[in-house]
Amino acid sequence: MRASSLATRLFLSATAWVVVILLITGIILSSVYRSATERAFDRRLNLYLRTLVAEAATPPDPNDHDAPSLGEPLFELPLSGWYWEIAPVDSDKTEVRASRSLWDKKLPRLEDQGVELTLSGIRQGYVDGPEDQRLRMVERPVDLGADGKFRVSVAGDATEIFEETRTFDYYLGGTFAALSIVLVLTTIFQVRFGLAPLKRISDSIADIRSGRAERLEGEFPVEIAPLARETNALIDANRAIVERARTHVGNLAHAIKTPLSVIVNEAAGRSADPFAAKVLEQADVMRDQVAHHLERARIAARLTIIGTVTDVAPAIAALRRTMEKIHRDRGIAIDVEADAAAKFRGERQDLEEMAGNLVDNACKWADSRVFIEVLVERQGAADPAPKLRIIVDDDGRGLSADERAQVSRRGQRLDETKPGSGLGLSIVVDLAALYGGSLTLGTAPIGGLRAELVLPGV
Repeated sequence: MRASSLATRLFLSATAWVVVILLITGIILSSVYRSATERAFDRRLNLYLRTLVAEAATPPDPNDHDAPSLGEPLFELPLSGWYWEIAPVDSDKTEVRASRSLWDKKLPRLEDQGVELTLSGIRQGYVDGPEDQRLRMVERPVDLGADGKFRVSVAGDATEIFEETRTFDYYLGGTFAALSIVLVLTTIFQVRFGLAPLKRISDSIADIRSGRAERLEGEFPVEIAPLARETNALIDANRAIVERARTHVGNLAHAIKTPLSVIVNEAAGRSADPFAAKVLEQADVMRDQVAHHLERARIAARLTIIGTVTDVAPAIAALRRTMEKIHRDRGIAIDVEADAAAKFRGERQDLEEMAGNLVDNACKWADSRVFIEVLVERQGAADPAPKLRIIVDDDGRGLSADERAQVSRRGQRLDETKPGSGLGLSIVVDLAALYGGSLTLGTAPIGGLRAELVLPGV
């Protein structure tokens, strides 16, 4: 997993949790504040209610025509939203007494709306009052014995509750929005800097794979340090295994080479014997086959080493000088056009073996000229690893499609007069495949054969 994608997922997850937690907290706080506001409003209404109950229990003075005063001017203002009412349960006995603010209207009954009495003997809830006002009302039945039963009601404009709650919600929303921004920024900081060691490990491993480093270097937090230690231990163990494999391959090569040399020497001493000639022929085939397979084993072991990189241009230049000396008597001109920044993700001797086989083959078949071109191709986003392309052209007779397929097979030679074992191109194909590359043959623009070798670059 890339550190950047992990950081993105952690950030999105943390942000989602922050939003969900703040939303739930906001809803809870808003509900708690609304309940607290309603309780405070109800306490105010209950205070007026107790005053009115005491007033209802006092025998009325025939000379006093004024309504009870509760110390609240809004009860005097018509349709102010603040009302009280003392109504007999049996309307035939006593007239309804009400606040001046109620004017000629009447308050609805909570009992008619199915509101039950609380333990304290009152009903409370929201009702629609005069002028379609939304009211918070408390209602209490009172039994005055011989004077009858009454229903005492006090209602207040619920707009106060709604506005208080709305104002609180605005402040709460603003506070939580600011808090969300702070928490998101804090999360970004924590994810970015908390995962920085993992990003360093990822970059270091990429450097090791591309050959720019050999181990994970630097100090890491105590949580990441064991991962770095185990990674370095794995790299060291891998190198040790490869080194042992190299040693075994070398030992095997020497062990097989000696018996073969004895067989060849014995057969060479009896060159006149047809049987000896056949032994010499087959011994040469065995030697070529053993060399081929031991080379493949050596390359396969070496490919498991991490971090080997070779500069291509110097290797091709050295190869050119060597081939010019080998084919000096034929006067072959070898031209090279190589990208100075080209690098091969592998060891130099493998590059020299692959390119050397191609150039040597081109020089053998060329009339007068061989052209070598080295390119580095950057891939797209789907495959960011660069590709190294080595193109070898000659101006010889070239090959047909069938001949190109034939020469790629091991041991196949089209002209027995040319020196070689017929293993050159097949070795190139095998080595290129081990590196994840390929070899294709085609027609060169200068008239002969084109060999195009594609290998992993850096």
